[in-house]
Amino acid sequence: MSDTQFDTRERQDPAQREQDLFAKLPDLLKNAVANAPGWAAHLQGQDIAQIGDRRALAGLPVLRKSDLMEKQKANPPFGGFLAGTLEGAARVFMSPGPIWEPQAPGLDAWNGARSLFAAGFRKGDVVLNAFSYHLTPGGFILDQGAIALGCTVFPAGVGNTDTQVEAIEVLKPAGFVGTPDYLKVLLDRGREQGRDVSSIKKALVSGGALFPSLRQEYEDQGIWVGQCYATADLGVIAYETESQDGMVVNEDYIVEIVRPGTGEPVAEGEVGELVVTNFNTLYPLIRFATGDLSKIVPGRSGCGRTNMRLAGWMGRADQRTKIKGMFVDPAQIAQIVAAHPEVQKARLAVVRQGEADAMTLSVETEAVENGLSERVAATLRDVTRLKGEIHLVPPGGLPNDGKVIADEREYG
Repeated sequence: MSDTQFDTRERQDPAQREQDLFAKLPDLLKNAVANAPGWAAHLQGQDIAQIGDRRALAGLPVLRKSDLMEKQKANPPFGGFLAGTLEGAARVFMSPGPIWEPQAPGLDAWNGARSLFAAGFRKGDVVLNAFSYHLTPGGFILDQGAIALGCTVFPAGVGNTDTQVEAIEVLKPAGFVGTPDYLKVLLDRGREQGRDVSSIKKALVSGGALFPSLRQEYEDQGIWVGQCYATADLGVIAYETESQDGMVVNEDYIVEIVRPGTGEPVAEGEVGELVVTNFNTLYPLIRFATGDLSKIVPGRSGCGRTNMRLAGWMGRADQRTKIKGMFVDPAQIAQIVAAHPEVQKARLAVVRQGEADAMTLSVETEAVENGLSERVAATLRDVTRLKGEIHLVPPGGLPNDGKVIADEREYG
């Protein structure tokens, strides 16, 4: 490890990285099917030995978190998706839902060390960790990463602000990890109490939005703040670097952006749902749909790292909406698009007209009218059991915001 890179993989040729990831993917799939009944059922009928590139991977079904929760309820605790037994897990967590998550063996089970290194953390640093250690893996994700990096962790957890301020003055941590706004709470409280909290010079934050004004406030105090995108299921998926030009995807993950409600990858730069495959042999997650929206940032980061970059969190993909007492799901909109080869993309807008719900389905197409509106309207009615207007727009005419269903009703 040098002072400028965590390891050499960060700057390897992207084609080589892709080749390495997909060379080991078949073994992950074989292990999952052989040792996890849930995966054996989910991937039944798939020729997993032939999954050697992104196009082949896109042919596998996605696993949505909501589906995983239902399977865990039916077959607790892990729904059959644990490739082994609990004896192989270091810890077990219960996140809201509830959803159960095992911690895989190993010092840095959630791949957090690399993101901390990118944020300037180094061996010997004292780190205040203000993520929760209660029930969920939140606190442990970067705790384990910091220890793997050679840091000393003060496991502060959530709350007890006065105690945490006292700990900062005594331990003089160089770094903070926690939510973006809680660092300000600690710094403000410390100044109010006349305590020395000036030791903190770097932070890695997650779990909320780091607004530009807040980032600037930290920078004005001499604190460099980076963000990482992490989930309890998968660990640290992507992280900011000193260039602050997007989030670099972590090594040992395959990330796809798909159209919400489907498993179909979108074009580079188009907003869609983040789907991730990890290489956790104990708890493999293959094409796991996070429910979060993002997009791929073209080109390479100015920091020199060569992996794919994400634009960060851009909202939620679960746009299931109740219209006239009926739920309409993004998957139904995808079904309508699939029924008409002339249609490339669609977006359903819901408004109030008078005291009633009304909806318009806008579709991108190169086709002239030629009865397309009537055919699409009939399919919309058949699939959703609701009537709606059809609006034809040219390719590229819909907003690039990942929305398949836009609820524009005023509730105030």
